[in-house]
Formats: sequence, C-alpha cells, structure tokens
Amino acid sequence: MHDDKISRQTIADPRSRYGNAKASTRHFITQRLTGVSNIVFLLLLLFVVVRLAGEDRAEMVATIGSAWIGLPLALLLGIVTIHMRNGMRDILEDYFRGSAYGLYMTLNTLFCLFIAVAGIGAILKLVFWG
Repeated sequence: MHDDKISRQTIADPRSRYGNAKASTRHFITQRLTGVSNIVFLLLLLFVVVRLAGEDRAEMVATIGSAWIGLPLALLLGIVTIHMRNGMRDILEDYFRGSAYGLYMTLNTLFCLFIAVAGIGAILKLVFWG
C-alpha cells in the first residue's frame, strides 16, 4: 500500500500493516541509543567547558588537541549529528509527503553530513596536527 493512500481507518485498525517495520525499528533503536550516548558524553562535554572557562586560545587548542579529549569529542559530534538527522526525519515525516519529503530529507541529510565532516575534521586536525 502506498504511503499517500493510507486512510484513517487503516491506521485505526490494529490488524493493518503499513510502512517498513525493519526500517522503523532500526530508526527507533538508533534514536534511543544515540540519545543515551549523548547523555553519557554530556559529562565529558561539561568537563571540557568547565575546564576551558576563562582560558586563552592556546590552552583551548592544547586541551581539545589532546587525544583523550579530542577523539571522544569527535565521536560525540558524529553521534549528535546522527541523532539530529533522525529527529528532523521525524518532523519531516509529520509535515511532508511525496517528492517534498524526499527533497527535504535529502537537504537534511546533506546538512547533517556537512556539520559532521566540518566539525570532526576540525577536531581531528587539532588532535593530529595541532
């Protein structure tokens, strides 16, 4: 059954099947796992922010350039962008259908990819090349 043809009656019937169950389950699990890991990494981010409060640029570069701080921050940024993409996907699914949804989802994915590549690249530059 095509997504645009789903009626209220089909949705209300608990015996009906529509959508992609595997993709929806993967999306649900990914959203929960990235959310939990964001909470865990928040402690690291809080430590870094408190540690760098009032410091000059050289101290900030040295702290983030440390592999023990920079690599987990790069991982955090990757996880946050995955979580951000999935969250925006939920919103886009609620408001758009058909080709508009496809366009906005593509733009959402490209934006999240740009943020991830730029941010992770900047952090890794500090870690490996100072």
